[in-house]
Amino acid sequence: MNKAPTAGFEEDVGAKTTHHFMYPESAINLNPGVHLVLVPFKPLDLEWLTSALSSGDIQYTYERVKQFIKADKDKILIVNPTFLKYIHDKWTKKHGKYPSTGLIALIFAIHTCTQVSVFGFGADSNGNWHHFWEENDNPGGFHKTGVHDAVFEQRLIERLATEGKVAFYK
Repeated sequence: MNKAPTAGFEEDVGAKTTHHFMYPESAINLNPGVHLVLVPFKPLDLEWLTSALSSGDIQYTYERVKQFIKADKDKILIVNPTFLKYIHDKWTKKHGKYPSTGLIALIFAIHTCTQVSVFGFGADSNGNWHHFWEENDNPGGFHKTGVHDAVFEQRLIERLATEGKVAFYK
């Protein structure tokens, strides 16, 4: 998801990527055969995707974005904004401004896969939320922004595990 690298972290995250969820501000180049799953949060995100695969005209949304992206054009999926609203309304019960990309990917997997295993979600042993690949000088900042309700998302994943809908590995 997003800018998360796998190289160097294979022991923890595996070595195969089938679907890579991103939005323009978190875009990275993808290896051949990987599905780019665009999570469009605004109309400009759709325009960016077209631009990033062709002309490179869009270089800025609310921040600088990749002008071009390497991706298999035959393996692009776009999450319908209605699905995002469904997740926000029904799954997160409107906690936070919108669900995290990780939770969006998880709910997508629950709806499309017969078995779902969850790795890398939640807080570290000190209760801090951060991305595994980052040195983060403010790992508690995730709680303060209000963009995602990390605690609610964590409890939701734990409930899904208790109900047997996902296998959750901390």
